Amino acid sequence: MTSTNGTGTHGAVLMDKVPDKDAPLVELRNAGKSYGNIRALYEVDLKVFPRQVTCVLGDNGAGKSTLIKIISGLHQHTEGEFLVDGEPVRFSTPREALDRGIATVYQDLAVVPLMPVWRNFFLGSEMTKGPWPIRRLDIERMKKTADEELRNMGIVLDDLEQPIGTLSGGQRQCVAIARAVYFGARVLILDEPTAALGVKQSGVVLKYIAAARERGLGVIFITHNPHHAYMVGDHFSVLRLGTMELNASRDDVSLEELTNHMAGGTELAALKHELAQVRGVDVEELPEEEDLTAPVATPSEGKTLK
Repeated sequence: MTSTNGTGTHGAVLMDKVPDKDAPLVELRNAGKSYGNIRALYEVDLKVFPRQVTCVLGDNGAGKSTLIKIISGLHQHTEGEFLVDGEPVRFSTPREALDRGIATVYQDLAVVPLMPVWRNFFLGSEMTKGPWPIRRLDIERMKKTADEELRNMGIVLDDLEQPIGTLSGGQRQCVAIARAVYFGARVLILDEPTAALGVKQSGVVLKYIAAARERGLGVIFITHNPHHAYMVGDHFSVLRLGTMELNASRDDVSLEELTNHMAGGTELAALKHELAQVRGVDVEELPEEEDLTAPVATPSEGKTLK
């Protein structure tokens, strides 16, 4: 497949550079972020490999948003190192991150609900034709390209003229994912894509997360839901109070262990004796503290799952 305007799945970022499956696309080493006296994130190690879904879980205030902002170029880290393709970087803007192939799909999706699907697909990066200064939108080409790229991701829409706001939440997420892939994403950050969706629509989004992985991307899946994470995840990182509590591959952690870490099982286990004194609280199902010592990978232990 040849390049089209040097962008997207047909373009330079994905096709000209074949990723080394054993080398991380993005890596944080002992990274942290402080806002004045507030230490929002510290001592975080994270590796994102091609063809791997890295799930980052954590409760509200755990540091997930700060982590996204560092990797996406919105904020700069104040501690440790941030590497892209093994090279230390310090992005000043999200555009710099995007130029290195790091795209973020936020919960609001950055779409205009009343605009057609194809217009949203190219929003801000429209194709044009004709001589300057009377260049005009190349509408037919944009429609054809949007349809091809959506079909490449397994998304078939009968009418690309329909307002994107008429699509379901899951379909809108999938269009946003396909758009990021087309415009050259090698690392795709998904911010709580299933948070406001029902069971069926969540399944649709998880399907396309897996499809993005198969296309060779490294995916960072931010979520509150350990069950969704375990369906598609290859590696799991649990943040708690700004630091990494769990950092383990799928082979090293079960869904039950992941759920316990996500639900604050360590704290509940530590309080098990005190909770037993409270009438009406059943502590029999609570795990023991020593049962929650799931393996935590050190920076040198990151590995790629096939």
